[in-house]
Amino acid sequence: MEAVDELARAAGGGDPVAGLAAVTALRRLLEELEAAHVVNARAQGVSWETIAGALGVKRQSAHRKHAHRIFDGGS
Repeated sequence: MEAVDELARAAGGGDPVAGLAAVTALRRLLEELEAAHVVNARAQGVSWETIAGALGVKRQSAHRKHAHRIFDGGS
């Protein structure tokens, strides 16, 4: 968690290059966190439609982005 705090501080700091690098690192962390939650949700039987709604995207977008992580028949 300290790393996230450091990245957040860097993103809001006065050095624009360090800020951009921090934003990139935070985006990577968020993508990994999203993927882990999607995999967990599918493992628990949550539908792609429900996952998409929680992510604020259409079902097809969520499926296209995350289905390769999961072999579940695409239901």
